[in-house]
Amino acid sequence: MAFLDYYKILGIAKSASESDIKKAYRKLARKYHPDLNPNDTVAEKKFKEINEAHEVLSNPENRKKYDQYGEHWQHAEEYEKAKQQQSQHQGSYQSSSGRYSAEDFSDFFQNMFGGASRGTGGRQVKFRGQDFNAELQLDLKDVYTTHKRTLTVNGKNIRITIPAGVENGQIIKIKGHGGKGINGGPNGDLFIQFSIVNHSKFKRDKANLYVTVNLDIYKALLGGELMVDTFDGKVKLNIKPETQNGSKVKLKGKGFPVYKKEGLFGDLYITYNLNIPTKLSSKEKELIKQLQKLRS
Repeated sequence: MAFLDYYKILGIAKSASESDIKKAYRKLARKYHPDLNPNDTVAEKKFKEINEAHEVLSNPENRKKYDQYGEHWQHAEEYEKAKQQQSQHQGSYQSSSGRYSAEDFSDFFQNMFGGASRGTGGRQVKFRGQDFNAELQLDLKDVYTTHKRTLTVNGKNIRITIPAGVENGQIIKIKGHGGKGINGGPNGDLFIQFSIVNHSKFKRDKANLYVTVNLDIYKALLGGELMVDTFDGKVKLNIKPETQNGSKVKLKGKGFPVYKKEGLFGDLYITYNLNIPTKLSSKEKELIKQLQKLRS
């Protein structure tokens, strides 16, 4: 497997700060995102490398391991443990000075990450593949119902089911779709983080929805019927006489689907915003003054 220079992939120096890493990742991820580059295999490969580089370098502990062990950073602990075990054996693993020579060090790396281990009958050490992280951007309406979607990961298409009610920032795991295992070890997993964009007039809080509805002064005073939008259609409301500005009503079960609880929905909360008429005619002003006198 070719060595990937994560710093070079993100276009940053090894001294880059966490902020520099985040900025570089966001800029490149937007540029090479598959949704913006359909059927572009070069962009697809670049996007995968960008995500892989960001996963490692954005984690201080992983970054430290990568700086020390390069492409084998995930196996740093195993390497150190094996190195300690190797140091207990004299002669074949050490030079005459008691220190590892360049040749010994190279052999050791080969034995650990792909070659046959000495003294083990040719048995190879198996290591689990690297986990991959990806971000999937969806519109709020996309997660109102359960649906399937095809993603391209590491050059392979995988079909996933996205349950209704997925929340912004939520992460799901797709087992076995990460990096390939080493020496027959198990594959890593794919972790998908959802970025939910809301272009609707509804505000979402978990499974509940909130919306403000304009109400004219006459209907607020006298009451009546009003058609209002819910997320999946319109409903008719009965407005009580003398409804005040800022009054709230709850429509039970008219909110957002509850994650992985089929048929269960949150509530819709409606706040009335009283519309004061403008550009009054002379007659309207006179009538309002008469009303004012009656009220006083």
